Amino acid sequence: MDLSLPTRPSRLTATTTTRPRLGPTWFAAVMGTGIVADAATFLPWTFPGQRTAATVVWAGAGVLLVVLAACYIRQKPLRSHAADPAMAQFLGAPPMALLTVGAGALLLGKDLIGLDAAVAVDWVLWLTGTALGLATACTVPHLMVTRHRFAPDAASGGWLMPVVPPMVSAATGALLVPHAQAGQLRLSLLLGCYAMLGLGLVATLLILTMIYGRLVHHEVPTGAAVPTVWIGLGALGQSVTALGALASAAPSALPVPYARGAEVFALVGGIMLWGFAMLWLALAAGLTIRTVRAGLPFAPTWWSFIFPVGAGVTATGTLASRTGSAPLGWVTAVLYAALVLAWLVVAGRSLRHATRHLRRSARRIVV
Repeated sequence: MDLSLPTRPSRLTATTTTRPRLGPTWFAAVMGTGIVADAATFLPWTFPGQRTAATVVWAGAGVLLVVLAACYIRQKPLRSHAADPAMAQFLGAPPMALLTVGAGALLLGKDLIGLDAAVAVDWVLWLTGTALGLATACTVPHLMVTRHRFAPDAASGGWLMPVVPPMVSAATGALLVPHAQAGQLRLSLLLGCYAMLGLGLVATLLILTMIYGRLVHHEVPTGAAVPTVWIGLGALGQSVTALGALASAAPSALPVPYARGAEVFALVGGIMLWGFAMLWLALAAGLTIRTVRAGLPFAPTWWSFIFPVGAGVTATGTLASRTGSAPLGWVTAVLYAALVLAWLVVAGRSLRHATRHLRRSARRIVV
């Protein structure tokens, strides 16, 4: 929701404008809220009320998804957003919002609505999110090459948004593997998830190279662009989470040698990618601290802080549970505490921002 208008519109434009006000960037709020709930299931320790609180947050993410989706579809803004080089990048947010809420249905929602209903909900959201995510991962890079034009210093974390959804599909699709029909359907689902992981991971590494080159050779990003640097952490964290989830699902679909290989790959490859993710975390944190000191204005991009940290929690928690490493368990807990704190801050600022906009819009209608 592009809630910040540069100038006060005239009385005519205030009532007749057709410019979309809800942008795909706001679906990151669903992603962030959903990952706060989902990540709670990856913690090495539990406390009273933890699962109940996480389920409530998941339900809130589901309601927010329905509201935003209804408003966004009603606007029919897809053509104008796809033509905008900056806005097109965030078309990857709606698919990931669907996938995050769908995964929460299996991880948490089954306690509320039952396993059968949770599986059905997840299938619908996963299939829809995966189809949209693959379309975004193919279409947006094509538009970037053929229609959009960028300056040499244009590379940003936002460029990762269109290519990350297939990795989220891989991580969340692994939860559905045991619920797929045994045989070719289950095998195809597992292999398809591995293929989507490869699609997203290789594309992510290519884009991270461009982002790092921009950071080194050009001016450091400032203002609302800084939070998007964190998206790199989210992409890397999702790859580690996907490797672990797929390795857990592999024995039900692959022969023994390959299932064991998936376990090895999940640990060795996962810990290596996790190390790179921690490097990116340190870089993003340093840039953020530097910007906060100079002044960091609120924008929808603040939600770029949330989902990446949540992906860091799920990645670290996956490795901790797989290895039994106490240090990784403590890192998981620390990251989750930071995630919840950041979510409270960003959600509060977003509510204040939305309330201010609604009041301003109401005054314009009255006038």
